[in-house]
Amino acid sequence: MTLGHRLARGDETALTECYATLGPLVRHHVARLVPGHAVDDVVQVAFLELWRTRRRFDPSRGLTPWVLAIARRRAIDQLRSEARHHRRAAPLEEAARVPDATPAVDTACDVREALAVLPTAQRQAIVLAHYGQLTQREIADRLNVPLGTVKARTTRGLRRMRDLL
Repeated sequence: MTLGHRLARGDETALTECYATLGPLVRHHVARLVPGHAVDDVVQVAFLELWRTRRRFDPSRGLTPWVLAIARRRAIDQLRSEARHHRRAAPLEEAARVPDATPAVDTACDVREALAVLPTAQRQAIVLAHYGQLTQREIADRLNVPLGTVKARTTRGLRRMRDLL
């Protein structure tokens, strides 16, 4: 029986194995997303959620992508929480200053223009993945195309965007 099957059935030793096996990968993934002081907390919360939601896991799908998706969502939650806290804790003088949004707007315009150049199928896959927060499997289901097609469209589109940007 695979680690994923054992985890889905509620085997606590499977959680320990999962942490030992995937912990370093999750830590590396989370470290790219959140500040260093929050990495341990996010990893711990991710594995706690993994255990709590184990019944929703489909063992026929990959365990690693599922765990990394949970970790990514928890990292985003951490970033949002820190941003809210920072906004509340900002002194009045700092809050009165309006940051220059020009670089962010320029970048957004550049991305929008690069997306417009892509073929429709590639643009659609990238927009659904990044702005719609859908997994590649969900995109394939929504567009009624094979998963491999979505992966190819996304990869080609991102390479083209990299060249354009």
